[in-house]
Amino acid sequence: MFGLAPDWLLEDGRPLATATVLSHPEQLDRLRSSCPEAAPTAVLAGDPCYDRILAALPQRDRFRRALGVGPGRRLIVVSSTWASRSLFGGGRAGGSDEQGADEPGAADLLPWLLSRLAAELPADEYRTAAVLHPNIWYGHGPGQVQAWLDSARRAGLEAIPPLDGWRQALIAADCVLGDHSSVTYYAASIGVPVVLGAFPQEDLDPRSPVAALGRTAPRLLRRGSLRAQIDRAIDAHHPDRYKALAEQTSSSPGESAVLLRRLFYGLMGIPEPEAHPALLDPLPLPPYTPTRVTAPIRVLVRQLSADPPELAVTRYAVVGDAPDPDPARDPAAPVGTAHTAADEETRETGRLRVADVVVRRAAADDARLGPPAAWASEALDRYPYCGLVAYVDGPDRCVVRTREGDLVRLSAATDSDGRPDLCDPAVYASALHAWLTDGHTLDAALPAITVRTGIAAHHVTVEPLPQPPPPRPSAGSHASDSASSTRSRSAPTRSPFSS
Repeated sequence: MFGLAPDWLLEDGRPLATATVLSHPEQLDRLRSSCPEAAPTAVLAGDPCYDRILAALPQRDRFRRALGVGPGRRLIVVSSTWASRSLFGGGRAGGSDEQGADEPGAADLLPWLLSRLAAELPADEYRTAAVLHPNIWYGHGPGQVQAWLDSARRAGLEAIPPLDGWRQALIAADCVLGDHSSVTYYAASIGVPVVLGAFPQEDLDPRSPVAALGRTAPRLLRRGSLRAQIDRAIDAHHPDRYKALAEQTSSSPGESAVLLRRLFYGLMGIPEPEAHPALLDPLPLPPYTPTRVTAPIRVLVRQLSADPPELAVTRYAVVGDAPDPDPARDPAAPVGTAHTAADEETRETGRLRVADVVVRRAAADDARLGPPAAWASEALDRYPYCGLVAYVDGPDRCVVRTREGDLVRLSAATDSDGRPDLCDPAVYASALHAWLTDGHTLDAALPAITVRTGIAAHHVTVEPLPQPPPPRPSAGSHASDSASSTRSRSAPTRSPFSS
């Protein structure tokens, strides 16, 4: 039993600690059974980590927005502990119902899972985050872990720092794909749906609450749709499913600060300060980290209505040698037109040169790029097969220039509380591109279009912008250069990969 066995608690047959802090009486029962010599040192003092999570539950919406998760979008947290049969270590034992010859081996389960999630989950309907045990980060080194997660991060994965931010991610999560870690157990204890991707039941004390979680939570089946399993776990989940497990997390919820300080001062033999209450630091609000996909994106668009304009957009990140997503595998995906979008900072520069939509993200006054209109003109010249470019200069807006030379701003309407729409504005640019390439005019999209991503509807204003004056010719420039540039912006050109 991890933490309660004699090799953890004794030295030369005597307890190492003056006080062994436990969070629940069930742990005391197991301690008496596994290491009776240490039982006299046991103190029930709650769980400060759990108490901080409980205190922060009312901030769930804020934590979700910090991760760029708006209404209609689901946050999936992948959690792994540090063990040979964990989700990160392989997790073959108890991880699924079956495993074929083409299934991942013990060394590559987590990369396989992350790549499958990127391929199956539409980028604007789901957000993924990884919470890895600190020993994974420090045992292998942050550089190595970042390298292992690189493909998934370029597809939009958020790698949560090893010490801070993981509690907030659990509170914000719609589902946790985990193993026998305490993080997975904390998620279940606060009512988050859990799916076990690995669970070595035989490695655990069968009397422990974590083992009980393994007998209760559904297992991830490596054959079949991951998206269907995740959605089923979320939709079928009842908030009280893990109520009994939550009751075993701490016998004194909300009281650990008082109990621990009393213990510490008692060990020192001095009275507690009466004028100052015992308090825990609240969980801080993480910085705003919206999804950033730098891998090429396959965009599927279906026109729902021409008057007023309404389009459904589904985007999938395409990582490495993975084939473009097959919309036939997803009955909910649009079946209209398809095109490729790319972030200008993508590593796959070959795809960038033939992308239909190119996106740049920066502040409007970024002196390195110039105002959005200037960058847009340069980008159309730089990428001759591109039909439209978008400069994202805010969480809910972008400036777009078409190959025909039209300059417009796309701005999403705020929600009822006045907060900005958190959908990636590049989605709106792709919707407008599909509208134009389907034979519609820009005037027909004025003054607004509706863009749907899954069940979320985004009302987007289309505002024509005045054309900036042409740049003054510098010494030594030629009129033919200017004419050539004008022609390249006015002549529509389709990427050879457009469909």
